[in-house]
Amino acid sequence: MNVYIFQADLLCEDCALAEMDFLRSIGKEPPAIDDSDEWPVGPFPDGGGEADCPMYCGGCGVFLENPLTTDGERYVLSVAKEGKAPIEWLERYRYLFKEVVEWDEDEGEG
Repeated sequence: MNVYIFQADLLCEDCALAEMDFLRSIGKEPPAIDDSDEWPVGPFPDGGGEADCPMYCGGCGVFLENPLTTDGERYVLSVAKEGKAPIEWLERYRYLFKEVVEWDEDEGEG
C-alpha cells in the first residue's frame, strides 16, 4: 500500500489525497521542495517500509500492511502468543506462523 508522510504521521493514499484536496480548497499549493509539515509527501510503497511494529494511517486508521524489522517480527509474535493480535496482523504476517500452521495441518490429517 502506498503511503504519504504528513505532519509527522503516515497517511494512506486516500487520506493523503483528501488532505491535498482540502489544502487546495483553502488556497494552499504544494511547496517548491518537499516539506511534510506543509503538504503530504510521497507516495512511498510497502506501507512506508520496514518498521518495528505494524503501522496504521493517522487519518482513518487503516492498517498499512508494512513489512517488519526483526524486532517488529518478535513484537507481532509476542502479541499473537498473548492472543491479542488483530486478525489483520495474523493474515499479513502469516509467514511468521508457518510452523504453527504446518503443525495444525498435520494434526488435522491424522
